[in-house]
Amino acid sequence: MRRDQPKRTLDRFLCGHDEREWFVAALPGRVSSVAQAMESLKPTEVQAAQAQAGLTARQRHSRNNRAFRRQGEWFFIPAPGLNPDPKLIILRDEPIRRGSGKAHFVEMLYREEGTQVYVCRQYPNGVLDAEYRRLVREDPSRGKWGWRRMQRDAAVYARGEIRHSDHRTITLPVWHRVLMNTETRSRTMRQVAFLD
Repeated sequence: MRRDQPKRTLDRFLCGHDEREWFVAALPGRVSSVAQAMESLKPTEVQAAQAQAGLTARQRHSRNNRAFRRQGEWFFIPAPGLNPDPKLIILRDEPIRRGSGKAHFVEMLYREEGTQVYVCRQYPNGVLDAEYRRLVREDPSRGKWGWRRMQRDAAVYARGEIRHSDHRTITLPVWHRVLMNTETRSRTMRQVAFLD
């Protein structure tokens, strides 16, 4: 490579067939094997849960094991001692999605904390309240874009059936923490957010 040429960064992807459909997942960081790629897509909490459960390498690649359940890009870690306050709102048949992707539907869901954002087709990852107000103030017609208030990066818990047209329905008999894979940490996916 000549000195005056900029150094190129290569993006890495994991490609395969997951249950019913083909997929491509952008990978965060540098990996050199399929096993490393699969592990790189697991959030820290999932890696800790599988270490605590003492899973073998083969068990870690299963979609259903003692540490987690997985459906597509979503991981569900059991939280059997969790009892949500009955005063909290438990949502029914609630969609969870990454950016503007196809939603997975959760039979029972509740969330804690997170940041409120306004989402519409033009802003699928959401904007904060101040940005939303500025956009509408600058052009009032933007207020008719079908905005929806959602939470970004909330602690989300699910129970019951999780449905998606590209995946087999899974059933969570106890509350599980919901975590998205780490694909959004890759350079190619940095503009994608977990909204619910």
